[in-house]
Amino acid sequence: MRALVVTPGSPAGLALGEAPDPAPAPNQVLVEVRHSSLNFGDVSSGPGAEPGSVPGWDASGVVVKEAEDGSGPAVGQRVLTFGYAGAWAGLRAVPAEDLAVVPNGVDLAVAAALPVAGVTALRALRASGPLLGRRVLVTGASGGVGRYAVQLAALAGAHVVANARRGEGLAELGAVEVVADLGGLAPVDAVVENVGGATLVGAWAALAVGGTLQSVGWTSGEPAVLPVYGTVGPAKSLVSFQAGPAFGADLAYLLELVGTGRLRVDVGWRGSWSRFDEAVAELLGRRFVGKAVLDHD
Repeated sequence: MRALVVTPGSPAGLALGEAPDPAPAPNQVLVEVRHSSLNFGDVSSGPGAEPGSVPGWDASGVVVKEAEDGSGPAVGQRVLTFGYAGAWAGLRAVPAEDLAVVPNGVDLAVAAALPVAGVTALRALRASGPLLGRRVLVTGASGGVGRYAVQLAALAGAHVVANARRGEGLAELGAVEVVADLGGLAPVDAVVENVGGATLVGAWAALAVGGTLQSVGWTSGEPAVLPVYGTVGPAKSLVSFQAGPAFGADLAYLLELVGTGRLRVDVGWRGSWSRFDEAVAELLGRRFVGKAVLDHD
């Protein structure tokens, strides 16, 4: 099959080539991938993988072989899939618990931009407790996770504060406040923190007593240096976060929101997977808002 395979010496560490077809386990369906998306995590970790392997987390496509054990959708169903490898390929084997059927009316390319960013935002907000009437800060709000977190928090009735250097469209997504920096920010009850570094330090300072900061990403690549006694005082929590397993049910929920117009998916870059190097450069250079989607043509 055609695939983006780990290729040392290539500009982004991967190149379009050939890889063996996957052999599905009894609980896996075989999907013909039509679209995939890029995340900071899979882009940064992919080149370090085994040469010849196929990275990538998020992909949408059509089922071409049903699971032998009877789980999962039938041949011909349009599906959205997640896994920690194998998205940037022509075929993907996926267990039923990590996929969802894409509703009629939802474009497969749009769906491909949902999995890890959407589920991360959803689960981080769930872990923050009840949101109705609470002040929720989303840092890195112009990125993939951030834009979903703003919308989902607003849907839950939160007063959303969006922190981003580029705030385009965040008010329309549900942010009540859009701020470029965190200095002087009124206390917040919960934080979905995507950036790390000085932003994490500022978000921690803004967190109210009893509040929770979910550390979901570190796109800045910078260390966070807390002031002396910055963690001594009335109780509040900084929580390390990992999205966890079994994405299927949450993917189905997010797709329902998209299909009914309650969740917007912003695709800031889209093109052929033969333009992978260009897409990576645009993503890492933060030259667009939202997600990057590859068409497997």
